[in-house]
Amino acid sequence: MWDGGAHASVAGVKFEKSPPWLVELFGEALASTPGERRQMFGYPCGFLNGQLFCGLFASSMFVRLGEAERQELLAREGARVFDPMGGRPMREYVVLPPDVLDDAGALRSWLSRAAAYAAALPPKKTSAKRRTSAMKGRPGRKRGGR
Repeated sequence: MWDGGAHASVAGVKFEKSPPWLVELFGEALASTPGERRQMFGYPCGFLNGQLFCGLFASSMFVRLGEAERQELLAREGARVFDPMGGRPMREYVVLPPDVLDDAGALRSWLSRAAAYAAALPPKKTSAKRRTSAMKGRPGRKRGGR
């Protein structure tokens, strides 16, 4: 496990930053999918139709899969259910084993499967907060003070 000593923090909880090589690998693999890159808790993640389908957490890369593909991946040595906080596993998410990270084709395949699963889910509705922040930069009518 990488121990570069760098940490990110969210609400007072400190998280180990992902190593640069893993961030680069993730970016290259994500580019082969229709997903968009966003930051979540300081980590790069892939979203499709508002659904999280892959990402990094500390020195791990995870994907979101349907039941059959999840079981297939979990059968591989080194794969495990994604449990970032310990004791609260994220049911549909699996941490990719090292052999997948070492094989560019296998990595692209698992991210493609995760993107396909996300594409089959209903699109997430945009939150009011996100809509408001998106609207801030738009020109529009000024309302008179009433």
